[in-house]
Amino acid sequence: MAWVYLVLAGVFEVGWPVGLKLSQVPATRLAGIAMALFFLGVSGTLLWLAQKQIPLGTAYAVWTGIGAVGTFGMGVYLYGDPLTAARFLGVALIIAGVVTLKLAH
Repeated sequence: MAWVYLVLAGVFEVGWPVGLKLSQVPATRLAGIAMALFFLGVSGTLLWLAQKQIPLGTAYAVWTGIGAVGTFGMGVYLYGDPLTAARFLGVALIIAGVVTLKLAH
């Protein structure tokens, strides 16, 4: 169950940077801040639950990896962030690192 909590924590990790991005627009400032706080709270709680059984370094690396890849995807999808070969390679390396940590556990 700890790995389920960790994957969900990583998925919710994506929500708070998106909320912070929304908060940069005056019309959605408060909603963006509220969204960021909500997702940060849920993500942190799920990470806390996962760390009861998964080593700290592994849990943190997987959590941030999922969050980084997910946030990268949301940036490309929602905000037109560039999708270059170099950026794609960087994301692929993050995914390879997360998979390696899971297999090494």
